[in-house]
Amino acid sequence: MFNNSVSITVSDDSSDEHAGKLRARVRRKKPKKKFGFRGKTEFTRKLIKLLLKWWPVLLFLPAAALLIFEVSRISGKTSSPGGNSEPVTHKNPDPHLEKKQQGNLNRLDHVTRVVHGVREPCLKLLPPEQLERLVFPKERVSSGPIKKVVFRETDTPYEEGNSTMSQQHLDGTRFNSFTGYQTLEQRDQSFKVNETTAVHCGFYSEKGGFKISEEDKLYMHNCEVVVSTCAFGGGDDLYQPIGMSERSLQKVCYVAFWDEITLATQEAQGHKVGENHFIGKWRIIIVRDLPFRDQRLNGKIPKMLSHRLFPNSRYSIWVDSKSQFRRDPLGVLEALLWRLNSVLAISEHGARSSVYDEAKAVVKKNKATPEEVELQLTQYRKDALPEDKRFNGKKALAEASIIVREHTPSSNLFMCLWFNEVVRFTSRDQLSFPYVLWRFKVLRDINLFPVCTRKDLVNSMGHIRKAKPLIN
Repeated sequence: MFNNSVSITVSDDSSDEHAGKLRARVRRKKPKKKFGFRGKTEFTRKLIKLLLKWWPVLLFLPAAALLIFEVSRISGKTSSPGGNSEPVTHKNPDPHLEKKQQGNLNRLDHVTRVVHGVREPCLKLLPPEQLERLVFPKERVSSGPIKKVVFRETDTPYEEGNSTMSQQHLDGTRFNSFTGYQTLEQRDQSFKVNETTAVHCGFYSEKGGFKISEEDKLYMHNCEVVVSTCAFGGGDDLYQPIGMSERSLQKVCYVAFWDEITLATQEAQGHKVGENHFIGKWRIIIVRDLPFRDQRLNGKIPKMLSHRLFPNSRYSIWVDSKSQFRRDPLGVLEALLWRLNSVLAISEHGARSSVYDEAKAVVKKNKATPEEVELQLTQYRKDALPEDKRFNGKKALAEASIIVREHTPSSNLFMCLWFNEVVRFTSRDQLSFPYVLWRFKVLRDINLFPVCTRKDLVNSMGHIRKAKPLIN
């Protein structure tokens, strides 16, 4: 009999084989996981071991790289060691100062102030039509006690062992063959009022320096009114004057004193002096053989001794190189001198009134060393300079970036005395101005105009580069 049932063989071996395969797959995965974990652990262990062994090197490498970067950055900013004959071609890196310069340049808007509740201009110039017809006043006949100033040029230069000029009097000063060798006795004598007064006033010796060509001297001797500025040692850029009348363009000389370093610097920036020696309205005068290593002191020569540089001029206006002169020169003379019957006009100091307060500020701002400032103040205390904030009814302290003056015997002597003080002591002329003003009591017709008037006269651009000192 046939069995109709179909027998299906279920092999234990097949089930076991299939299960074994599943188990094998599971077992194969587990070793992989264990192997991966052990590999990572081993790698981490080796990495930690290397870090522990070499961590000083790993710290040193970025520090060395940072040091190399800083050295290269600083050396890139430093000028070449060859020095003073190379032009300074970099611009001021301060973007805020550049923005200020661009914003201030060529502005003609007037500065105003409120007086008794009424707003009025700080500088009251005549209307343009009157400026065009402005007539010079008659030449002033000296009515004061000083009739003539004689400039010393025949003193015996200091020599070792010269008993008439003690070394004590010369220590700490910058007197040389340009200035003459003024002793303290001669200094005291120069302040005494006589009808004819002899005083050191630069240009003492032909070998003293500040050499100007004969062609330039001829031009300067023909100036009746001069607006002057200077830039030595690379210094500032030259800003063209604006706001002048046609009459001023005909009557006024605009003169800028440069040395060869500044000339090279400006030419490197594309500012070429024309064959007629002009750049715009400025006549460029190249000065050779500057007498001082301190460029600030070299700058005091055209600033304070305009009566020596322009012997035939009746009036001069000094403008610091950081500023753009923006008013009519003849109008300025009328407003600040003629209208008030003054022979010297200079701005009041905006921040302080006392020479002793100014001395502290000079030291704090590193404008001079504490030792040289103390030497100056010690002499002034010895001379009994008071701490008063006003002398002869005038504010004692001045900001001397603009000087407007008539060349008279008294104003010329005042400037000579002032120049000798900045040579003897510090180059900060704000410290010596109150002393000369106090001691030279003859000059009372001084116009110390307010700060807002100074701001109306110029567009202040700020110094854009540091002048290079001379190296002898």
